[in-house]
This record gives sequence, structure tokens and C-alpha cells, in this order.
Amino acid sequence: MPRLATVDPAAAEGQARTLLGRVERALGVTPNMMRAMANSPAVLDAYLQFSGALSKGLLPARVQEQIALVAAVENECGYCLAAHTVLGARAGVSDDDLVAGRDARASDPKVEAALRFARQVIGSKGFVADEDLAAVREAGYGDGEIGEIVAAVALNTFTNYFNSVGQTALDFPAVEGVATRD
Repeated sequence: MPRLATVDPAAAEGQARTLLGRVERALGVTPNMMRAMANSPAVLDAYLQFSGALSKGLLPARVQEQIALVAAVENECGYCLAAHTVLGARAGVSDDDLVAGRDARASDPKVEAALRFARQVIGSKGFVADEDLAAVREAGYGDGEIGEIVAAVALNTFTNYFNSVGQTALDFPAVEGVATRD
């Protein structure tokens, strides 16, 4: 049962209404996570601005979605795992890579290096070993892309924690066979 209320977009007022309207226009739906974030328009706005800025970065959307899958598994967030499985497919991630990404694997060795680095960032709370940084660089990532991997981890950790605290009601198809807390 959800522990944070959701805001009905039709009844929202002020900035919450504006932001939820933007989400609806962009996605065609208003996910429960964003409805819960709308309790504080500052929280929803921060999320939308951060994710919007990263969408204009160096990392392709499909890689960002695969990083989101790694974060969801590492942080045990069933809501985000379900959401990013759908969003990853929309971004062009293959069915095989949607499954492999949960274990920081990918069919593309360069992408796999980014996923493994993201998992190391999460597991070490940012205190990655020199070897981890060297491996992601050897795969072809520059400092800008490495910064974006760290930013994607931070953004997804925020949403993972938000949904775990709020026990956000799942409005995406559930992903079976993965141990996560909802």
C-alpha cells in the first residue's frame, strides 16, 4: 500500500498542475511516481530538470535506461525496474539487453563497461577503485561521459529511494524473477 499520496492531475493546482501537464504531454500518461512527487512541486521540478538535462547529454537514452536497470536492481526498487524495463524498450534496448542489464551486462562491450562502472559507483558509494575508472576509460568513455554515468546513478538512486520510501503503487507491468523490495 502506498505511503505517499498521489496528486490527481485534474485536481492539481499551480506549479503542480503545470508540471504534471508537461509529464502527460511528454509521456502520454502521468506515472504514479510523478504524481507522488507533485506533493512538492519542488521535488517534481528537480526530477524533471535533472532528467531533462541528462537527456541532452553524451550518453544515449538506451544506455541511460540500462544504467537505470542496474540502479533499480542494486537499490532493490521494483517500481523503477518495471518502469525502466518499459522505457528501455521504448528507447531501443533489446529484450536480451533489458534482462542482461539487470546484472550490469550488455551485448555491446562498451555499454557493459558503463553498466559495470555504474554498479561499482553504487556499491562503493562513489569511492570507486582506480582500476574501475581505468576500465571505463579503456572502454572508450571520456570524463564527460563518466560524469554522466555518475549523474545517471545519482538520478536513479533518488527515484529508487523515493519509490522505496513511498512504496509507490506499480503502474507499469511487474518484472518477474528479480529479487527487489517494493
